[in-house]
Formats: sequence, structure tokens, C-alpha cells
Amino acid sequence: MTLLTNFLRSLLVTIIFSFVAPIFLVGGILLLLAVIGYMPGLQTVTEASAAGILHFLAIFGSGTPLHGLLVIGLTWSFVGALFDTYAYYRCQILRIDS
Repeated sequence: MTLLTNFLRSLLVTIIFSFVAPIFLVGGILLLLAVIGYMPGLQTVTEASAAGILHFLAIFGSGTPLHGLLVIGLTWSFVGALFDTYAYYRCQILRIDS
């Protein structure tokens, strides 16, 4: 029973971190672009970069950047869960073989 609870705890933590990671990554990039935009002469470059990122997110979100970010986060969390399941399975197989 303890193996199942350890697996579920590991899986839940992996899903949460895998969901939050792309949100923080994109949010950090947009925040960095907003801060760099206050430098003289770089405002047009940062606005164009931010618009490109928001357009990229809107493609995945059917026109809404927030939905696109959620879709990417859910996809990353699904892939993270698959990877964690594979790693846990592989660890169990190696433990049995030794």
C-alpha cells in the first residue's frame, strides 16, 4: 500500500510542477520584456516580441492567449505524468531484477 501512496504523491507533485513550469516561464519572459521596454529605444522591439508571444499562445487557445497558456500547461503536465509513470515503472523493474 505504501508503494501506491508514494507513486500517487510523486505523480501529483510532478503534475503540479509540470503545469506551473510553462506558466512561470512564459510569465517571466513577458515580465522581462515589460521591464526591458522601459529602456529608451527598446520599446518597439519589446512590444513586437510580446505581441509575437501572445499571438503564439492565441494559436493554441483558439484566439485567447490565456487559454493557449492553459493548453500548453495541461500538455506539459500530461507529459510529465507519463514520464513520472515510466520512471516509477522502470525503478520497480530494476528493483525486482536486482
